[in-house]
Amino acid sequence: MTSSLIHTLDDIVKDGDPVISVAPVQLSAPDRPVPLEVRISAPVAGANLPVVLFSHGNGWNLDGYAPLTTFWASRGFVVIQPTHLDSRRNGFGFDDPVFPTIWTERIEDLTRILDQIDTIESAVPGLAGRIDRSRVAATGHSWGAQTAQSLLGARIFDDAGQVGESMSDSRITAGILFAATGIGGDDLHPFAQANFPFMRPSFRELATPTLVIAGDRDQSKMSSRGPDWFTDAYTHSPGATDLLSFYGAEHALGGIVGYEVAETTDENPERVAVIQRMSTAYLRTALHVDETSWPAARAAFENDASPIGRSDSK
Repeated sequence: MTSSLIHTLDDIVKDGDPVISVAPVQLSAPDRPVPLEVRISAPVAGANLPVVLFSHGNGWNLDGYAPLTTFWASRGFVVIQPTHLDSRRNGFGFDDPVFPTIWTERIEDLTRILDQIDTIESAVPGLAGRIDRSRVAATGHSWGAQTAQSLLGARIFDDAGQVGESMSDSRITAGILFAATGIGGDDLHPFAQANFPFMRPSFRELATPTLVIAGDRDQSKMSSRGPDWFTDAYTHSPGATDLLSFYGAEHALGGIVGYEVAETTDENPERVAVIQRMSTAYLRTALHVDETSWPAARAAFENDASPIGRSDSK
């Protein structure tokens, strides 16, 4: 049963600590159309805390995804969430002159955060001197996963079919992609072809250790491909060596955006609980907190008597 799996995973990722969360914190972004604001969440205790950047899906903001971000913070990570330009709070629609550059601004938002860790550290009471800047992961959901994967090494094909420049950041050493859109081409619907140049990724250059999490009922309106589209990063990338595919999961993966939000069409608190713990175990191992966490969690997931999904690795 899933409850048994959750209990086993709790033994692996350990009990959580209280979390302090501060928002909005404004960072320097002189050329940005609106100020860059972030939420910073961290455990109240602990030292040498790794950093996790989280990029939200289309339309969201720094207040979303608490089921993931608060859980990670309680398990020993400093989690930083920007509000990107596409947030509904900013009001930049498809016809706004700003929109065509939002995908690159999203990537720049994450690099701006890394450039201003001093500001972030000083914004949270009691956090000074507790961040380990050598251990950083980039994570994201949907459009946020595309943002994260660019910093992990994925590139974009241009109109001529040539692979574009690298936007990777050597400060990032691990990643998790939640419902990451796949490769482009003729399978993309015309609207996506016209408006979303970032939906032409090349995963061959993504060499950073990465976990891909997808749902086997996630049918995108942007592509005629089936749910396997959201596993392309795993299929085509040398760095994405691990894949979790959840049975019955749609784009919100059971509710990682938040409990009882409109976008969640497949609400499943047990699935979210498993994703919380599996992603934490991966981060603990990928960021060298505990080398045994991910192998133990993956074994528990694979051996559960009532599987909630499947695990693949390469």
